Amino acid sequence: MKSNSSEIHPEDRPRTTRLAPSPTGDLHLGNVRSLLLGWAIARRAGWRTVLRHEDLDQERSDEVGCEAVETSLKWLGIDWDGPALRQSDDLEPYRKAMARLAEQRLVFSSSLSRREIREAVGAPQGGGTVVFPPSLRPNDPAAFHFDDQESNYRLLVEPGFETIKDELRGERSFDPSKEVGDMIVWTKTGHPSYQLAVVVDDDRQGVTDVIRGDDLLSSAARQQRLRRTLHMKGDLRWWHLPLVHDEHGRRLAKRDGDAGILALRDAGVSADRVIGLIAAWSGLIPEPRDLPASAIPDLANEPAMRRLIDRESRIPCCFTEEDDRWLRKK
Repeated sequence: MKSNSSEIHPEDRPRTTRLAPSPTGDLHLGNVRSLLLGWAIARRAGWRTVLRHEDLDQERSDEVGCEAVETSLKWLGIDWDGPALRQSDDLEPYRKAMARLAEQRLVFSSSLSRREIREAVGAPQGGGTVVFPPSLRPNDPAAFHFDDQESNYRLLVEPGFETIKDELRGERSFDPSKEVGDMIVWTKTGHPSYQLAVVVDDDRQGVTDVIRGDDLLSSAARQQRLRRTLHMKGDLRWWHLPLVHDEHGRRLAKRDGDAGILALRDAGVSADRVIGLIAAWSGLIPEPRDLPASAIPDLANEPAMRRLIDRESRIPCCFTEEDDRWLRKK
């Protein structure tokens, strides 16, 4: 597929995308659609595809979860190049990134809880993102450091838009200072935040193209800001795909255990049947039929992906009871 972003990518950097599921439970059909389409786009274009286990959530991730992800992908027919990277195996790259930020006096320790931040800024209690404003930054210069103690560390996020060049959706602009404010980059558990870890890993794995669900579209701006703050070379190319919902309009989640890939496999559903349903959802074939993953790269061309974006911006993809019956039909 053509890209108009080549001027910010060195020619000697091979196009590379990544499969980066969190090993916190059985992959669901929504996860699999994003992974399958990302893999198909990459294989069609001859890019490298690397696998990453984003397992820093110590309460929900473990080696069994990583093995389950690999088992699921192999069963579906989705492969990758080289050994998988497991984030928890080595925290040193993240500590080095924090040291670089600390040298620039761009990170500070903060013990404020979400509740305390809400109360300080007069925000209503409840869910949603809590924006950390400049008014809550510490006055003590000694707070601007990093020593990996039991404290959250936040990045100074100044006002300004980040323009994301999405290969499927065009340009989108977000101001991280208004969306999250000074964001957490290191947690009191002694681990990097998701945002810092993914930025460091994309750089060290040579990722040039990120293909994932559109719930992370605004997150791309935060990651792009972090990349630039860390003086990483070149911007990434972004490809954000629509999510899959249930019949109530909620996006599929790992709590929907019956739609989990290993649960479907154990119920006797074939991998080709799962792939065929996803291909039909995505407009790659007119109706569901058994189809191997190896057939998807030939079908996932750029016009097909653009049609998917256009169609699902109007009518979201839903996993229905009829779909479930078709999957399980003997």
